[in-house]
Amino acid sequence: MNLQQLYTDLILEYNQDNSNKRNIDKPTIKEHGHNPSCGDDITIEIKLEGNKIADLAYTGSGCAISQASTAMMIEIMQGRDKDEAMHLVELFLDMIRGKELSEKQKEELEAAISLKDISKMPARVKCAVLGWHTIEKAFEKH
Repeated sequence: MNLQQLYTDLILEYNQDNSNKRNIDKPTIKEHGHNPSCGDDITIEIKLEGNKIADLAYTGSGCAISQASTAMMIEIMQGRDKDEAMHLVELFLDMIRGKELSEKQKEELEAAISLKDISKMPARVKCAVLGWHTIEKAFEKH
C-alpha cells in the first residue's frame, strides 16, 4: 500500500468515526462554522475547566475531508489547554498554506498530518480548515 492510499484510508476512517461527533452537556463555548462554497456545516462545543479543555466535540455535516479534519482536530486537542490548542491551529493552518514543518511539528499534528497535501487542492482547503478556523474563532471570542 502506498503512502497516498494510507492517507486516504485514514481520512475515510476519521470521517466515519463518530466518537467525538456529539453534543456536550452544558458547554462553556459553542461556535458554529459554515463553508458556503460547499455546504459544510459544523458546531464545535467546548467544556473548559479553567484554561484546560475538559471535553470537546462537534456536530454537523459535510464532505469527508471537513468531517475527518474536524475529528482529527478534536482528538489531538482533548485535555490540552487553550494555548496549546491555539498552537496546534497555527501549525495546521501553516501546513495547509504549504509551509514546511519540522519533524517535531509534524508529530504534534498526529493524524492531521495526513491532510498536508490538501494545500495542492485549492477547492478542498476550505473543507479541511473549517473545524480549525471554528475553534480558533471560538477561543478568540471567549
